[in-house]
Amino acid sequence: MAELFGPHVRASLRLRLALWLLLPLSVFVALCGYLSWRNAAAVADYVQDHDLLSSAKVLADRLIWEDDNVQASVPPSALSLFVSPDRDRVFLSVTSAAGELLAGSPDFPLPAQRRPEGVDHAQWYDTRLEGLPLRAVITTRSMFDVAGAREITIAVGKTTASRDHMLRRLWWPTMEYLLVALLLAIALATLALTLELRSLVRLGRQLAQRDPLHLDLVVDAGSLHTELRPIADTLNHFVQQLKAHSEAQRRFIADAAHQLRTPLALQASQIEYARYMRQHRQEWDTRRADMDELWLAMQTSNRRLIDVTNKLLLLAQAEHSDAHTQLEPVDLAAVALRAVEQLAALADRRRIDLGLDLAAAPAHALVMAQTALLDALAANLLDNALRYTQEGGRVTVGVRRWDAHDGAVVELWVEDNGPGIAPEARERVFDSFYRASHDTEGTGLGLAIVQQIARAYGASVELSSNPHEIHGLRATVRFAAA
Repeated sequence: MAELFGPHVRASLRLRLALWLLLPLSVFVALCGYLSWRNAAAVADYVQDHDLLSSAKVLADRLIWEDDNVQASVPPSALSLFVSPDRDRVFLSVTSAAGELLAGSPDFPLPAQRRPEGVDHAQWYDTRLEGLPLRAVITTRSMFDVAGAREITIAVGKTTASRDHMLRRLWWPTMEYLLVALLLAIALATLALTLELRSLVRLGRQLAQRDPLHLDLVVDAGSLHTELRPIADTLNHFVQQLKAHSEAQRRFIADAAHQLRTPLALQASQIEYARYMRQHRQEWDTRRADMDELWLAMQTSNRRLIDVTNKLLLLAQAEHSDAHTQLEPVDLAAVALRAVEQLAALADRRRIDLGLDLAAAPAHALVMAQTALLDALAANLLDNALRYTQEGGRVTVGVRRWDAHDGAVVELWVEDNGPGIAPEARERVFDSFYRASHDTEGTGLGLAIVQQIARAYGASVELSSNPHEIHGLRATVRFAAA
């Protein structure tokens, strides 16, 4: 149906609704018009056939014997039934059983097969004579004398002008009523649609007048029709999500600026102090220890700045739409092994017992993802556990696969025996730059990156207490198995 509408019609809801209303009404009017035409044609045919048979009966009554022959005369009463302003032509034929013409037109067409009907033994048929369409009736009468009975055939035909005129007179008034009703329905429907769509037009004007930079739009669903309220609710929900996302972006930019400002300010002061020391070379020997400490501080500040920048870029990559494309089967056990190898030096410096548990993992624990982002997820999850676990503690990384009611699941989990995270703070730790403890060096972006990458691949992240330790945390990321 959509292909029948042009671009201008498709652009107007009012026109589309009017056309959808016009279509069934037009079909209804056409059907009623056809049925009315059939009824009118049946009435006109009945009247015409009745007149033809009556005329044939009058002719049959005027058959007489004369000198041992049947004679037929055509009385005026036999033709008076056909008098009409349409000037129809009437043709008659009276023939004997031997085919002898007793009266009428010699070339009157008779039916090839005789099929008399009813008590009158009459047969009606359509034919043509002298190039004119003709409706005719044929009937028979038996004439008796001493020699026996003779079958006389009487046929009467008439052109169809008066019949067609009667059909139009019977049918057209009904069609006029139907067409007037259709036009009235279209007019009322257009008026009703115009009135009922005012709320949408008013809503469009309100939206057009809104400042796009202020996300304080609230559509009043109560002023709309029941069918339009879900649209208003969806729009309000979308605006609220957009507002929350915008506020989160503003907070993220402010937090990022704050995180970057500290190492940049430190580097600026350290560079200024280094320039001062260069201008006072005579104090170099006495300031050597201070300069060594300065270079170490600058290196630490620079490393923190690089770490924050890299994690900001990684977070932006995880939030980008390309993370959902170009997926490939990735072995989660191999990802966990690479993360352990990458952070083994950090665990060794902090004298943490770092272990890898793949006993519950199949030969290939495959998930659909991008290898680089999964490596970043595992590395950040393990790095977070190593940083917040006390020296001499234990951290274990594991992978397992199990069957759920809606399909197989592959889990990546990290357990530690550190101080853990209070239950009320476990949701906040996924916010950017939020840190559960400030006693440990970090950027506050690790778990935010983990959650964002997990969302990109339809996985879930869950924090819970370590079931194997008195203290500690267990972080679990669940993927749908490939």
